[in-house]
Amino acid sequence: MKIVLSWERTRLMHIPDGFLTPPVWAALDAGAIPAVGYFLRRTQENFEQSRVPLLGVLGAFVFAAQMINFPIWTGTSGHLVGGALLALTLGPSAAVVVMTAILVVQALVFQDGGLLALGANVVNMAIIGVWAGYLPAKWLGRRAGSRRVAAFVGGWLSLMAGALFASIELWASQVAPAGALFASMLGIHALTGLAEGAITAASLAAIERLNPGFVYAGLGNPPRKASQIETGDPLARQAAAGE
Repeated sequence: MKIVLSWERTRLMHIPDGFLTPPVWAALDAGAIPAVGYFLRRTQENFEQSRVPLLGVLGAFVFAAQMINFPIWTGTSGHLVGGALLALTLGPSAAVVVMTAILVVQALVFQDGGLLALGANVVNMAIIGVWAGYLPAKWLGRRAGSRRVAAFVGGWLSLMAGALFASIELWASQVAPAGALFASMLGIHALTGLAEGAITAASLAAIERLNPGFVYAGLGNPPRKASQIETGDPLARQAAAGE
């Protein structure tokens, strides 16, 4: 249990090398590669070209936000993960690709998360976390008000889902007894998830006020006025069609 607490006091969610057994990290690495490849193809086929600059802008924002820790309690800190925010602005497929790129840079340049454990971190944060953050807004967020509630729920759920899968991977690697491991990981992330949800909801509201077209149209954005659609703006057409 001491080794788990030592990791949690440094960086939550990013599993370092040495914690997962070879069968666990190898299986996750092998599964992450084709999964990310699939979402990359989906992004190339469906992503609106006029929204491409958002990939870099939001990716840079989430990358920087992940480097800023906030205290949870004595000796433990957390940080924004951003999977839900990326999913609600870029769409889930593009969000998987952007989050994967962030995790690769962090592992290679900043040694934040292990190289052998990179597949596990991609599965937990870039795949599970992104889709867990997206689905509540997809199901509930048809109106602006309910969308913000769904964004909060999605931010919290994205962190909890990632933490749950990380706990399963650590348990399978026999890092600590299941009871203490799951209670520690899920308890801490239940708290950090509140901050994740609040930041996600506030950021989405600010982005929507700045430009409603920046919110992923698959969430069912309110229709634009006819004059806006006739401008030929592909963002307006996409949002009006709910695509």
